[in-house]
Amino acid sequence: MQLFDLLQCPTPGEWLDAAVRRRAELLNDHANCEKKAASTALSLLFAYAEDRVITERISRLAREELRHFEQVQRMMVTLGVPFARLKPSRYAEGLRKHVRLDEPGRQLDLMICGALIEARSCERFAALVPLLDEPLRSFYEGLAAAEARHFTLYVELAERAAGTERAAELARRQALLAAAERDLVTSPDPQFRFHSGVPA
Repeated sequence: MQLFDLLQCPTPGEWLDAAVRRRAELLNDHANCEKKAASTALSLLFAYAEDRVITERISRLAREELRHFEQVQRMMVTLGVPFARLKPSRYAEGLRKHVRLDEPGRQLDLMICGALIEARSCERFAALVPLLDEPLRSFYEGLAAAEARHFTLYVELAERAAGTERAAELARRQALLAAAERDLVTSPDPQFRFHSGVPA
């Protein structure tokens, strides 16, 4: 699956302009995002502990997310960006409010949300690369490739959860959640974060 088979829009130019100007906020929230991605993966390990495929593949993902967090921290030191606590963005919660509570729908929706979040990360890294100076340019170029693997993994796990008998349900849920994701990144947003919308 290609990025825009999943995502319904590219990142608005206004967000990209802000990201270039607000590098310290971008890196601080990027570090937070890597921690949250690892935490999400770990929560899936507990939620679906009986599923060997999920636990094997998601445990590897959790380790890679933590390595990315460490790499972002090192980049912040290199660039002289101090650590700052930031309130979380509306993005992940805005997606998760659409996640069903009962199984097996919940598992399917969580995998789709994971795919959308990783796909948006991949798309934003790639869009930022030509706008940034070194060493951040090469760093984000490498991370874009990693995020592509991550969103592909979540897509595969969503397809596995749906199976052939729930393919229509997968398509419906993917369209609904992707539309919610599109609205979050294209609507005015009072915060600037890695996954925020258009700066208000």
